[in-house]
Amino acid sequence: MILVVQNIEHRVKETELTHLFNSYGEVVDTNIVYDTTTWEPKGFAIVEMENKKDATEAMLKLNGTKLHGKSLVVRKAQVIENRS
Repeated sequence: MILVVQNIEHRVKETELTHLFNSYGEVVDTNIVYDTTTWEPKGFAIVEMENKKDATEAMLKLNGTKLHGKSLVVRKAQVIENRS
């Protein structure tokens, strides 16, 4: 299951998010999204977890949790299907 993590403080690293979400289950991949011009973080990340049940628990427990003084917003990613 893929989660979107918003409101991330700019100094947060992917390894820190992986460690945080690993508390709830196996993390497959973690990617902080960067601006392609400035290479500054955009303030959100994508976290993919192996198990839907674990991802749901992580989403419920970590949503609103403070990390470096900012409250995380964690939600299930919306999949946009190709409409051609």
